[in-house]
Amino acid sequence: MLLSAICLVPTQAFAQWSSIAPGRLINPEDLVKILQYGKEKPLMLQVGSHMLFVQAHIPGSEYVGPGANEAGLQQLRKRVESLPRSKFIVLYCGCCPWSHCPNVKPADDSLHAMGFTNVKVLYIADNFGTNWVDKGYPTAKGE
Repeated sequence: MLLSAICLVPTQAFAQWSSIAPGRLINPEDLVKILQYGKEKPLMLQVGSHMLFVQAHIPGSEYVGPGANEAGLQQLRKRVESLPRSKFIVLYCGCCPWSHCPNVKPADDSLHAMGFTNVKVLYIADNFGTNWVDKGYPTAKGE
């Protein structure tokens, strides 16, 4: 099953992804290993399309709203405000190719501005369907 979503991106958002430091990225393969065998399970937050989340998401992840708009960022900040700043958090979207994603960079910036020090962004090169679902990684559907 290939999931896709139309990703309408303002022109200024195209370059936002490029400034996420490589050390803050995590590949799908590595995240799967952490979820299966890791001692510390991350808080996984989907910061993209609600429609995409309902179609398929990483089991145990939570939808907090799109990182591309202020309402989504407010939901994100509200969700994490009481957590220790060292909490392991993984952000992901998967709405469209990485180079066009308007959601992950603002969400990542928001958490770092709040002082979170253990945030990773899931590197989804093409989209969630291609780089997660089609590879047979665990998925859940619905809310």
